[in-house]
Amino acid sequence: MCNLYSLTKGQSAIRDLFAVRHDRTGNLPLFPSIFPDQVAPIVRRGADGERELVTARWGMPGPPQFGGQPVTNIRNVTSPHWRGWLGARNRCVVPATSFCEYADTKPRKTPIWFALGEDRPLFAFAGLWTRWRGVRGPKSAPVEGEHELYGILTTAANAVVAPIHPKAMPVILTTAAEADLWLEGQTPAALALQRPLPDEALAIVAKGEKEDGVAA
Repeated sequence: MCNLYSLTKGQSAIRDLFAVRHDRTGNLPLFPSIFPDQVAPIVRRGADGERELVTARWGMPGPPQFGGQPVTNIRNVTSPHWRGWLGARNRCVVPATSFCEYADTKPRKTPIWFALGEDRPLFAFAGLWTRWRGVRGPKSAPVEGEHELYGILTTAANAVVAPIHPKAMPVILTTAAEADLWLEGQTPAALALQRPLPDEALAIVAKGEKEDGVAA
């Protein structure tokens, strides 16, 4: 389960790769670590049909029958719970430069960081977003009201990720064309992107830290 990733390319690179028309984020910092319930950038189609860069909170509303707890990773897109969010209106891309899974070492698990290369090229996770009203944020500083939330699609692990986390890996989009298909395509064609990244496209780039701070 991917519950930690980084974004160490600036918003200009995000705007360029994903053809963003409106940047509504202000002056974004770099994000060497992004954890569940944090606010981070996503790209989506705005109300005017143009692409916009906004910030949202990581964790979609979970199924009510399981307590409604936030869901960061979405695998079973055939579930009735997710079906209403699969249209282009609720699809987004989540910019990233690396993601982390934990090796089951003793006495403590070891963070393992994966990226497209040592220079951490920009990519995106396929994601879903929605507006939601309620309480989110840390227990020490809860935020009540309307939130914009997102989650990341996952799929089967490839041969690079499987030795560390055999159950799943994020759905990764590496080209502008793939991002276009996810954001604009018909739902069946977009969901065909829910597949493992080819083994040769991914590498382990860091170990042992809870952030990946390489920036260009």
